[in-house]
Amino acid sequence: MLTLCDYLPSQNAWKVRVLLGLLGIAYETRHVSIFEGESHTEAFLKLNPAGAVPVLGLENGEAIAESNAILAYLAEGTPYLPSDRVLRAKVMQWLFFEQYHVEPVIGSLRFWTLTGRLERNQALVAGKREAGARALAGLERGLQDTRFLVGNALTIADVAVYAYSHRAEDCGFALADYPAVGSWVDRVSAAIGPGYPVHPYSIDPHSGG
Repeated sequence: MLTLCDYLPSQNAWKVRVLLGLLGIAYETRHVSIFEGESHTEAFLKLNPAGAVPVLGLENGEAIAESNAILAYLAEGTPYLPSDRVLRAKVMQWLFFEQYHVEPVIGSLRFWTLTGRLERNQALVAGKREAGARALAGLERGLQDTRFLVGNALTIADVAVYAYSHRAEDCGFALADYPAVGSWVDRVSAAIGPGYPVHPYSIDPHSGG
């Protein structure tokens, strides 16, 4: 059986839980206490040298790290990752967009805001907010004429980008300023269903949030 090294408040880990659920794949969960340093132990660093969750442990003992790589692995051969070469490349385009423009910006600001770390990172906040606004504007443009990021059906591109984008208001962005994004958020939410809650950092007594 697959094993997911997970941290519940992480939206990167949330992406993987969503796709596993949509695909009906059974798995075991190994909770990793990141604020207690568990993700930087020697044993964990053998699974992911970057020391971050999620990590997917395979039945043969191999491990895959980085949330979007895990999504691509799980989605292979399913409708969530098109076989058409161009559509597949467009899915990858949005996965790279998410990891370059969304997660490091909105994800970081959200993390700092919800765990009481905003003040200590104050020198970086203005630049992050500008970059976050640019990311949401780019997403708005990309959604002008399409129901989902790649065509008319949910793919792992939507799952990945949605994970942090739909929580942008947690760190001060107004999704009302991006109507196409807001409509897309509603469609993705409906397609995913209600079974994948976003867990607050406050559930972890070590988070400081």
